[in-house]
Amino acid sequence: MMQEDALFKSQKKKKLIPPNRHGKVPQTRKGKKFVKPSKVTKEMDVDQDLSKFINHCNEIKAATVAQKDGVSRIFLSP
Repeated sequence: MMQEDALFKSQKKKKLIPPNRHGKVPQTRKGKKFVKPSKVTKEMDVDQDLSKFINHCNEIKAATVAQKDGVSRIFLSP
């Protein structure tokens, strides 16, 4: 498959002149907002509880490893 630029050498894209901003900050595109589902099912609750449990276990493991090294770490949970 050929590249676009190599198809027609006589027809090239013209360079666009950027808009004059006059000191304005360029607009940043933001990601999609997280929308909570209207219906919360039992599976969602189970998944949330499971992920909380796994995170808690990981924090405990990291704290024990840090204590073995002689460094004390404090985990703040929201």
